[in-house]
Amino acid sequence: MVLWCHDNLFTIITIVPVLWVIRRLFYRIQPRWFVYFLHLFNSNGLGPFKEESKDHFASLSSIVSHDPELRKKKAIRILEIGVGTGVNSCHYPDGSHLVAVDRNPHLKSYWENCRKRLPNIHTGELLVASAENMEQIADNSIDVVVVTLMLCSVPDIDTILREILRVLASGGKYYFIEHIAEFDLQKHGLRRKLQDVGHWLGFWSFLFDGCHMNRDILTNIERAGFSSVDAQKFYNKTWFIFSLTSPSLKGIATK
Repeated sequence: MVLWCHDNLFTIITIVPVLWVIRRLFYRIQPRWFVYFLHLFNSNGLGPFKEESKDHFASLSSIVSHDPELRKKKAIRILEIGVGTGVNSCHYPDGSHLVAVDRNPHLKSYWENCRKRLPNIHTGELLVASAENMEQIADNSIDVVVVTLMLCSVPDIDTILREILRVLASGGKYYFIEHIAEFDLQKHGLRRKLQDVGHWLGFWSFLFDGCHMNRDILTNIERAGFSSVDAQKFYNKTWFIFSLTSPSLKGIATK
């Protein structure tokens, strides 16, 4: 090995800086690439959980706000963390006051376009912030928190769940839909192994903004301190290329 390095020293000296530059450039464009991917995927009706989302968010219409003024208007305040291009917004009840948070600043233009298509709900500008620290949002001020397909890519799930509990009013609801680690090892043990290998290689995380295919997110939610957690594991119908992310989780947690 030492001899090979010595014989190829010039090649190594040339290639290593080139690879370093390529890596730096990709990480710079990665947030923009991911935003474009989301826009392309969702605008063509290819986004995951379309039917599940419609059914899952149907119960939002029955929620009563903790805020007396909103209650008079039969409206609720929703915080969506990781709002992306705004695909969930079409499921929110008329008159809802929506606070949209995302860590990716390149989503702003897409969010502004989305707002124009939402005359039935009240929206503000995108709040660019880390979900681990949403200090701009007051304690006990939110009726519903919505998070979909985000906890797979964050560095600290437990800190985010503490923030969700902090901002939720007493009795407030946390609606979640996530893809998770394979849960039926008897039938799909190979898929779980491929998820672990893919995570170890890092290619999926590299392409999709830090996404992990093998997280057991329900465990984090159940130990976070909610008064109740009603969750269901299921398999999302998706393209073959995304079949490793078919195992999924949806539910509602109550503060």
